[in-house]
Amino acid sequence: MGVERIAVLGVVVVVTMVMGGAWVQAQEAAVGREAPWRIHTLFSVECQNYFDWQTVGLMHSYRKARQPGPITRLLSCTEEEKKSYKGMELAPTFVVPSMSRHPKTGDWYPAINKPAGVVHWLKHSKEAQNVDWVVILDADMIIRGPIIPWELGAEKGRPVAAYYGYLIGCDNDLAKLHTKHPEICDKVGGLLAMHIDDLGALAPMWLSKTEEVREDRAHWGTNYTGDIYGTGWISEMYGYSFGAAEVGLRHKINDNLMIYPGYIPRDGIEPILMHYGLSFSVGNWSFSKLEHHEDNIVYDCGRLFPEPPYPRELKGMETDPNKRRSLFLNLECINTLNEGLLLQHAAYGCPKPKWSKYLSFLKSKTFAELSQPRLATPKSLQMMEVEHTQTQEHANDPGTPYPKIHTIFSTECSPYFDWQTLGLVHSFHLSGQPGNITRLLSCTEEDLKQYEGHDLAPTHYVPSMSRHPLTGDWYPAINKPAAVLHWLNHAKIDAEYIVILDADMIMRGPITPWEFKAARGRPVSTPYDYLIGCDNELAKMHTSHPDACNKVGGVIIMHINDLRRFALLWLHKTEEVRADTAHWSRNITGDVYEAGWISEMYGYSFGAAELNLRHVISNEILIYPGYVPAPGVKYRVFHYGLEFSVGNWSFDKANWRSADLVNKCWAKFPDPPDPSTLDQTDENALQRDLLSIECGTALNEALRLHHKKKECPDPTSISTPIRESPDSISLSPPNQETASEVTTSRKFGKMEEISTLIRSPDLKNESQESSPPAMGNETFTSMRFWIIGLWAFSIFVFVTVMSLMLSSRKGQKKKGKSFKTKRRASHSGIWDTIGNDRHLRSTETA
Repeated sequence: MGVERIAVLGVVVVVTMVMGGAWVQAQEAAVGREAPWRIHTLFSVECQNYFDWQTVGLMHSYRKARQPGPITRLLSCTEEEKKSYKGMELAPTFVVPSMSRHPKTGDWYPAINKPAGVVHWLKHSKEAQNVDWVVILDADMIIRGPIIPWELGAEKGRPVAAYYGYLIGCDNDLAKLHTKHPEICDKVGGLLAMHIDDLGALAPMWLSKTEEVREDRAHWGTNYTGDIYGTGWISEMYGYSFGAAEVGLRHKINDNLMIYPGYIPRDGIEPILMHYGLSFSVGNWSFSKLEHHEDNIVYDCGRLFPEPPYPRELKGMETDPNKRRSLFLNLECINTLNEGLLLQHAAYGCPKPKWSKYLSFLKSKTFAELSQPRLATPKSLQMMEVEHTQTQEHANDPGTPYPKIHTIFSTECSPYFDWQTLGLVHSFHLSGQPGNITRLLSCTEEDLKQYEGHDLAPTHYVPSMSRHPLTGDWYPAINKPAAVLHWLNHAKIDAEYIVILDADMIMRGPITPWEFKAARGRPVSTPYDYLIGCDNELAKMHTSHPDACNKVGGVIIMHINDLRRFALLWLHKTEEVRADTAHWSRNITGDVYEAGWISEMYGYSFGAAELNLRHVISNEILIYPGYVPAPGVKYRVFHYGLEFSVGNWSFDKANWRSADLVNKCWAKFPDPPDPSTLDQTDENALQRDLLSIECGTALNEALRLHHKKKECPDPTSISTPIRESPDSISLSPPNQETASEVTTSRKFGKMEEISTLIRSPDLKNESQESSPPAMGNETFTSMRFWIIGLWAFSIFVFVTVMSLMLSSRKGQKKKGKSFKTKRRASHSGIWDTIGNDRHLRSTETA
């Protein structure tokens, strides 16, 4: 039977290799993230058993969550400790000199190793020279999903951090004693995501301020620090906050991304990081890291932390869904720690542990699905609104930080606005615009039930006023002032200046109040010269200050206090002009359609005039693609509200009103011409066309990155299609003959079912609206032949095995020398087997 066993094993190995390889490729394609910038994750520990089991847990979760980029453990050890330390291979490690005992003061304070380790790594590690963004974590954490700084909203000069509300020293005399800028002291810690340049500026100050606070024993009291032990143990945390304030770093503070096990997550929040710094429990079971301070569990084969209850038991423990969700997080935390220990023991060559129900659960598909990588929800990405007040005198002082900015834009629940949203948000992140961006999404209740674009941007939801609730007038443009008013009344806003854009814009650079000279009472905007109603009887009828009516719109920079006074007037004046149908004519409004469509624009100008808000009007912020740019002007915004063209290529947003480019995998607009093909003889025409191409390219790039983020199937990963353009579907406007391409995805229902089966477990719940690209026929055909080929090969090997088995049984009935000689000479191939069968028949005949 040795031959049969080898053959059967061959089938298993071959099928496992082929299917396993396909699964790995699917996993990599599904969750692999090609980061446009280099990320490095750091955490600090000491040479102790206590930190070793924490390292095992963090490293296991780092791999499980598929965190992009390398990770480095900053290991603080004395020379004596290094001689006996056993855990050097637990993680990629950069050894740093221990400062637990301060070399100058003799103070015993191990927490100082964190800033000291970061400073040492920046100075002496080659890796620090090859990174753009750094994520700094604590060892007692479990990563649940990728932590990607720019996706969390981090910018150069604006790190993202978790909220540590107990750092009350930021609000009292402690901050005034230890930083020149107490007004920007942020109560943050735990999760830190920042640009490498910011870390380079901060790290030495972080260390210095930690030493400073540690030595200030007179202010260790709970009433100053919030430290319940009053021992100065959180000096390092204050060192970070004071150091960041000293170098002018203002954080984007998030209280959703990180959670302590035992805490109840907010509704709609998906934490991507667990910090088990406090004890937590499930029923009668509990866990506290402090109980395992000397635990050598990493080196004790087969031993895990006490077994917690099973997930199915939680239904009987807690009926409240949010509290039950909290218990699930508790279980996920401890089970991930134990799973990491189990794998580490196996890596050490420990004997295979005896079977147990709990070990079986840790290795089960159920636990794999429960602990699969999580992505932050839009609500998780919402930052806390923290007020940093600043007087006008401070704002004019060049030595103080700039005021905070928040960018907003208004849209509706439709595919038309979804692709515009993608373009604007993508360009916002590339532009260097300070602050956050919020989409004001106006939808009816019915629209919201079917809407799929919730994750396209940080969003504030607004009741739709497209159909006016009182007059019944259908006028969707009124949603803009209505949405701004709703946002002001319902959101917590910490920004001093608000930048208001339209969805059909592409940002090319920052739009800041300090550059364009905005001030309280003096908003900035761009010229809309066709608003001739500011110069005639229309203004006299709708504002008591027609002389203050400015023909502006598009881009608005306004102080928050002005906006709060102005928003309601903007809405009312829009309603007023919209109701004045007698004055919709072109000679009065400048509206070529004479349909009152620009009533909202007049509502803005008349409302501002009513408050005597006189604008700084800048010609250097906005340009329409297709217009000739002024020489030397670096425009900050494209407004593609009008059709524009380059040669035979053209783009008109109105042609794409019903096209669903966002939910259709790899859909995009027709590519604009290659800049190298442009006529170089006319400089004005050349610069105009280059800007037009830039705008069209930016929209397509936003769509490409969105489809990649959605993990649309890679059309080149399985076979090479015959089509010329395998990377995307270049759609034509739906009102043209080629509109059939827009709905191609309806033909591929079966392909979606098959792709769902072969994708990784963490993608099973994804919406099947992410339809494959138009070359799906070729891809599906290749996949089908690939699977058929695999089946055929497996059947072929199976037939071989069965033939050998039959041959063997027949051979046992014959004792002739001739047969035995032949059998010894045969091999486990199908042709030899057939030969043996023929010889057997001839022997029987004889």
